[in-house]
Amino acid sequence: MRKGRHGGPYVIAFLILAVFPAALLVAAANDLYEFKIPNWVSIVLICAFPAAGLAVGAPPRIVIEGLLLGAGALTLGFGLYAGRIVGGGDAKLLAAMTPWIGASALGGFLFLTAIAGLVLAVVMIAFRKMPVLPIYAHAPWLMELHARKKDLPYGVALAVGGLLSFSQTPFFQLVFGS
Repeated sequence: MRKGRHGGPYVIAFLILAVFPAALLVAAANDLYEFKIPNWVSIVLICAFPAAGLAVGAPPRIVIEGLLLGAGALTLGFGLYAGRIVGGGDAKLLAAMTPWIGASALGGFLFLTAIAGLVLAVVMIAFRKMPVLPIYAHAPWLMELHARKKDLPYGVALAVGGLLSFSQTPFFQLVFGS
């Protein structure tokens, strides 16, 4: 088995790194279909983070920094949730994603997430202004998406920002280099 430059097998590092994009895809799909992000998605992200750090040979400083960023994001998320700006699932997902993003990619992640949120909002406004089509009856989630005029499945924007930023994250950089 081929070894990474930090001694860990590439296969294990690849598998653990795959948790991040896989969890984001699940979160986005659930938010679109149900306007909910399951708690287990955030729990998996948080629990897999230290394991991923170990698998990729990350210095403890990077893991600790990520956990501190996650705590800060959780605090911010709770404030946004209390202000009814984001849903609870969005706040928890943001907090669970932030350690993976790391300080070095955080600015780009926030920018890309904001752009994705803007695009999502424009698409949702246009979609909701259209009349309900008969085909929506075959997809109840589309009916729900159309009917909830004030709700935005922001987990989709978070997932897009995370996926587009993934290659800049510390763990990804440790495995694949710059």
